[in-house]
Amino acid sequence: MENKIQKIFEGLGGKFVSSPSVIKEKLSSVKAIIYDWDGVFNPGIKGEGENGTYAEADSMGMNMLRFGFWLEHKHELPVTAIVSGQKNPSAIHLALREHLDHVYIKVTDKAKALSHLLKIFNIKAREVAFYFDDILDLPLASECGVRFLVNRNASPLFKQYVLQNKYCDYITGQQGGDYAVREISELVLGLTGKFNEVVRERIAYGDIYRKYIQQRNNQKTNIFTLHNNAIIEYPLP
Repeated sequence: MENKIQKIFEGLGGKFVSSPSVIKEKLSSVKAIIYDWDGVFNPGIKGEGENGTYAEADSMGMNMLRFGFWLEHKHELPVTAIVSGQKNPSAIHLALREHLDHVYIKVTDKAKALSHLLKIFNIKAREVAFYFDDILDLPLASECGVRFLVNRNASPLFKQYVLQNKYCDYITGQQGGDYAVREISELVLGLTGKFNEVVRERIAYGDIYRKYIQQRNNQKTNIFTLHNNAIIEYPLP
């Protein structure tokens, strides 16, 4: 199965830095998933009145990944968080809609967000999967257990740096804004052997999926920011 998955994703342009079997082994210890925002869910384009958005295909990928984790871990949800160095209303909107655990807004020192999350949920950095794309993310990528780098063709030296320092396990074929989140989510579900079951149960929308979605929707989303070098609650208007 792992060889088949590798061929499918390499055919898409993905690059396995760690072998599929090593990634699968790392995933077995994962208890939390952290997503960077700009450059991961979108191309990172900014401007006055412009904010990075997200695609429904990526949102579906996130949800199916959490469902697969829930099936694999006896109805335990993974801890999920978005970390952004900017103020991103769309990130907050998605987190609230999808009932993620934490959103970190305007946290340019992302290592502080990681430390905060690890302490709150009593987990270790090696138990975290991280989706990222750029330099500000490397303090997390250097610590987390399994790391997925979202490709950007215009950053060849950055990719080389990441590879030389062993900061990622897989580089996506798709770029930010081209459904890279969905690509990674399907890769994880494929490697863990949960993709077909997840799709089948979602289509059926039976008791199993309804139990999952009810549990997921009971999750409270907490929003934080960085102030005076400390993580504090982010005041919503």
